[in-house]
Amino acid sequence: MGDDTGQSNDDAGDDPAPAGRAEESSPGANSTTSGRTDGSAALPDGGRAAPFADLTAEELEAVFEAADYVAEEEIVTTVLLALRLGKPLLVEGEPGAGKTELAKVLAEGLGEELVRLQCYEGLAAENALYEWNYTKQLLAVQAREGDGSGTAATGDASASGTDEGATRGGRETVFSEEFLLERPLLRALRSEGGAPPVLLIDEVDRADEEFEALLLEVLSDFQVSVPELGTVRAPTPPVVVITSNRTRALSDALKRRCLYLYVEPPSYEKEREIVRRKVPELDAAVAAELCGITGRLREEPLLKQPGVAETLDLARGLAALRADEDGHVDHGELRTVLGTVLKEAEDVERVDEDLLDELVAAGVEARASADGAGDGEPAAGTGAGNDP
Repeated sequence: MGDDTGQSNDDAGDDPAPAGRAEESSPGANSTTSGRTDGSAALPDGGRAAPFADLTAEELEAVFEAADYVAEEEIVTTVLLALRLGKPLLVEGEPGAGKTELAKVLAEGLGEELVRLQCYEGLAAENALYEWNYTKQLLAVQAREGDGSGTAATGDASASGTDEGATRGGRETVFSEEFLLERPLLRALRSEGGAPPVLLIDEVDRADEEFEALLLEVLSDFQVSVPELGTVRAPTPPVVVITSNRTRALSDALKRRCLYLYVEPPSYEKEREIVRRKVPELDAAVAAELCGITGRLREEPLLKQPGVAETLDLARGLAALRADEDGHVDHGELRTVLGTVLKEAEDVERVDEDLLDELVAAGVEARASADGAGDGEPAAGTGAGNDP
């Protein structure tokens, strides 16, 4: 799973997938609606709003700065282009590099809703796009049959989606707005309000290749087809951020629809600045020491290499336990908090006394180097800090 957002978003699979449908439906007409299937007119392709056309690099840097997100010039420029051009942004990199946090920072800094779709193996359209509320449909059919109010139509509803479209030929349908369950993709396209939402499609490489095909229509035209209701097109395209840990190759068709950003593993200086900003209660010298320790750990053939997220957990764990704020990290202290940075039993067992000696020595060396360089100033070449 990706990083927790802490927001109220639609995650894939909030409601169980239906075991079946109340009735079979026939596709509606190919009408196009804007945002909602309520009969509102669709905006032409060339007439969509461009809410970020005037956004400047300085304003975007201020967004990252306010959120303490480390953003070098390459990150700022690529994100700015994605916002100005209205293109999806594909962000690849190692786990824990801050890819998910990038979308969260944009949503918070731009004052937008974050709609998150967490990908996983076997992710299906009904969990990502929409499904029908089968239980409610069945109850509606039974109620109408019981009170003799008429037989429910089974899909010949008007594709306009208007109130009048809920009936056809005097027969009510159970394939209307009342019975539709939005999932993240549809929710992002139908979002109403001033600013467009940020749609985070997290860890897309976990999903099957078939799911990528489902994304192509969304990413190309920012629209989806609902056979019973018609085509739903976003009045203003959402800001789309797609993340990948590169566990498999993504299709060329998906990549062509996106701008691309690769987040490099952080340098020692960048990681130290992240820890300083995200864990301000920890002494800066100790932060440098911990970055030296995790840097040395990454040289080991571990099953799961620690990322920046693990370094932050290590720093927070140490800050929560220690009374001496600026003392050196010793063997016993480091052994106690190993569970914050190593997440596999085999990796924990690898850390014997000899390796502990090397880790402590690496921390002392990093601390001395930081003190000699004048640790009072932020690392050169960093903008803000990130919490992956």
